[in-house]
Amino acid sequence: MKPNTATRHGLRALLCASAALTALPATANVRLPKIFTDDMMLQRDMPVHVWGWADPGEAVSVTLAGKSAKTKTSAGGTWSLELPAVKTGENLELTIQGNDILTLKNVIMGDLWVCSGQSNMEMGLGGCLGAEADIKTADLPKIRRIKFNHEQAGVPALDASVGTWQVCTPQTAPGFTAVGFYFARDILQKTGVPIGIIDNNWGGCNIEPWVAPEGLAMVAELKPQMTVRQEAIKTYHTTRLPKALTELDAWIALTRKQLASGAEITPSPVIPPHPGGEGWCGMYNAMLHPILPLPIKGALWYQGESNGGEGDTYYDKMHALIGGWRQLWKQGDFPFYFVQLASFQAVSADPAGGDGWAKVREAQTKSLTIPNTGMAVITDTVPLTEKDDIHPKNKFDVGMRLARWALARDYGQKNLEVSGPLFKAVKIEGGKARLAFDHTGAGLMVGKKSGVAPTTEASGEKLKSFAIAGADKKWVWADAVIDGKTVTVSSPEVKEPVAVRYAFRMNPDGANLYNRDGLPASPFRTDAW
Repeated sequence: MKPNTATRHGLRALLCASAALTALPATANVRLPKIFTDDMMLQRDMPVHVWGWADPGEAVSVTLAGKSAKTKTSAGGTWSLELPAVKTGENLELTIQGNDILTLKNVIMGDLWVCSGQSNMEMGLGGCLGAEADIKTADLPKIRRIKFNHEQAGVPALDASVGTWQVCTPQTAPGFTAVGFYFARDILQKTGVPIGIIDNNWGGCNIEPWVAPEGLAMVAELKPQMTVRQEAIKTYHTTRLPKALTELDAWIALTRKQLASGAEITPSPVIPPHPGGEGWCGMYNAMLHPILPLPIKGALWYQGESNGGEGDTYYDKMHALIGGWRQLWKQGDFPFYFVQLASFQAVSADPAGGDGWAKVREAQTKSLTIPNTGMAVITDTVPLTEKDDIHPKNKFDVGMRLARWALARDYGQKNLEVSGPLFKAVKIEGGKARLAFDHTGAGLMVGKKSGVAPTTEASGEKLKSFAIAGADKKWVWADAVIDGKTVTVSSPEVKEPVAVRYAFRMNPDGANLYNRDGLPASPFRTDAW
């Protein structure tokens, strides 16, 4: 379901807004953000950040793996400190001492990956193809996971609503994000590095609520949306909220009289919610901003279905999303790997294509121009029997294809192809169009994929899903032939070809161009018609 912003009772909304704008009240006991629990994972090889709340002026010390740091709580009741980086460690204790002592047990050092997006990222392992055997063998104490609750906020929150860290076992694994589980398991098995999954997603959401305000401001193409947001916030501060407070003051005075006289109490006025989370930034404010002090390794993103009618505008939003997160996390261009949308709905017989999610997939491919990003192509993971299911059951290949990017880029796995063929250039040679690709790997092939089994070469079969057009822009299905690391495309109906399209439609079932590493080519078009 798509999340809706609920209308809140006036007094509750006012208190929430006040709490978000000021430090949380200090208490007699030292307190940590909710993401700090037993069994948690902390990012290895980076300074360890710990923060929280206590009485103003209270001395606080933190100890981990024999290393300690001290600080004093600010006048606002907040404290923050940094410990030296810890390379490895299991079953550690994190001790925080103020007027009292907190001890977190079974802490482990590893790599933290934020797994965000909508329902296909949130989908649990228990509902996936072939997962039964994977769950039975999921005794993997070096994989940890914490799930975030669904919340939105008009302004950046100080703490997030989360569960507790879980160790991966056959009992807990069914609830893990399936994409995150397969990603984590593959990296752990091939490198031995513990992996922590920050399971932070929301089914049915658009991309806009995940964008930080700073990200929205950095993309010129989104300036109109930023201006609308800024004007709404200005109006809220100068008109809507003052008016509501005046009505609240009048209600309080009236209510005192009604209480004194025994009269029936008039319902309280409604305080309007802060508009900073309406459409844009609300999920970022509530679910990501509170954990920015926590160092991470990188992010995985699977979203786009709810923005499926878009084209280049989705690229602009990806630019804002990634740029904003990177700016605020202050870790440079950390890895950001994302999933191109799978096949969905009926197969179109129109060679022109361009229907449904074709253009948003194109925008996702364009997002590879953003530094240190990678894309998993999964248009081959949905059989026609599932064509109307927006939640493909094969999450194994999704996680494994994302893991390829990380293994090659971040874990030193050499000679590992990270992607299927990506269109690079077209050259017209007489009556044929010759296509060149990046990521041809060990060479091109006609491939066949079934379930979670590895891709095999379909010997004797022809390439499908290629269309060609001349200057008249009339598209026809084309003959396509692999020639070394290129593909030649032609049709007797198009004597002078101008443009080619491949799998450029909502459901490109039958598209079968792969590299010999078993990875499918991304849909593309050479034209901009």
